[in-house]
Amino acid sequence: MFQRLLVPKVAASLGCKSFRNATIMSALPQARTYSIKADNASAQPLMDIDPKLLKVQRTESPKKLLPAKDLIFGKNFTDHMLTVEWSSKHGWYAPQITPYQNLSLDPATCVFHYAFECFEGLKAYKDKDGVARLFRPDKNMARMNTSAARIALPTFGSEAMVELIKKFVALEERFIPEERGYSLYLRPTMIGTQKTLGVGPPRSALLYMIASPVGPYYPTGFKAVSLSARSDIVRAWPGGCGDKKLGANYAPCIKPQQEAAEQGYQQNLWLFGEEGYVTEVGTMNVFFAWKTPDGKKELITAPLDGTILNGVTRDSILELAREKLTKEGWTISERKFTIGEVAKAADEGRLLEAFGAGTAAVVSPINKINWDGGIHGDARDIHVPLQEGKEAGPLAENFWKWMAERQYGDVESDWSVKVPKWTE
Repeated sequence: MFQRLLVPKVAASLGCKSFRNATIMSALPQARTYSIKADNASAQPLMDIDPKLLKVQRTESPKKLLPAKDLIFGKNFTDHMLTVEWSSKHGWYAPQITPYQNLSLDPATCVFHYAFECFEGLKAYKDKDGVARLFRPDKNMARMNTSAARIALPTFGSEAMVELIKKFVALEERFIPEERGYSLYLRPTMIGTQKTLGVGPPRSALLYMIASPVGPYYPTGFKAVSLSARSDIVRAWPGGCGDKKLGANYAPCIKPQQEAAEQGYQQNLWLFGEEGYVTEVGTMNVFFAWKTPDGKKELITAPLDGTILNGVTRDSILELAREKLTKEGWTISERKFTIGEVAKAADEGRLLEAFGAGTAAVVSPINKINWDGGIHGDARDIHVPLQEGKEAGPLAENFWKWMAERQYGDVESDWSVKVPKWTE
């Protein structure tokens, strides 16, 4: 079927004397206008990040390296920082590596008032040959772009940003500890920098990265954690931004964490809805291992439904599990499940283990969950099995080992990206 559109402008463009003679033949159904890619508003496209334009200003006061045993997460920083400015008229300006320094921002800067901020967290490691490596940086940059787009901040070429990260890490290589279990934590951050109290998309932004040498999350070995699972607090909801790495997602979680600590628990197990769907633990994704009622072994985590952060460690564990566990009869599932199902599995002796997964700890074993019982239930403890005499289950131990092998280059993998030595 075709339709006749009587459009004077189209008729004129076709040279018709009367728009009645202008017929546009188009097959139905027609594409909706919002599905059509718009042309650039300007004939001159905005500039993307270009690593070839990098300018470097070395510090004149290099810091002394701390002993590895004295490194505390996020307390000490390297000599330099990476910055790239953006404006709505020009796009991305030439990237710079400068000495680590304070930012100077007007009190009216929009990031302070409307939370135009997103960030990432990734690490650089040194392998047995002293070569610096990054772990899946492409995943972090892809996720940062989705976070930025969600809050009207500019996006960028992920590959170009990875190249800048490699150059920055090469310059700061001396800060990557040699010892196994240690690394250089990298924190790319983007903020809106426009001076305005008006609510709207920022017309200027700053993408910057700082780095902090860090030690192992568990310096003396695994230490299983206990969790508080409450039905009266929610981390994220459908249609929100819980699947984006925004600073605004983290501050509201601190008060519930303080309340959990006052009750003797290390973190919160975040639930959603009257059903008590399991979502995340603290600032990490969470996995449970159990036997199904028909006796099959299953490793399960919540699906990426818009409320779950698409963790790089989460994705890596799922890939490793499908590679190594399915041949042993395991089912690897990304689906919704409830805290009630976890409690029932524990009561019936089917719960095998549970652990959080994230960049900082890689895996964090869980030994107990205090559940408030839901809206109409009674509070109770759910005990999670551990190996006898250990603070972790066998899966948590294996995943930590398999991840470390790839992070430190013991097992060659596309996930591990070598960093070329610095050249002027």
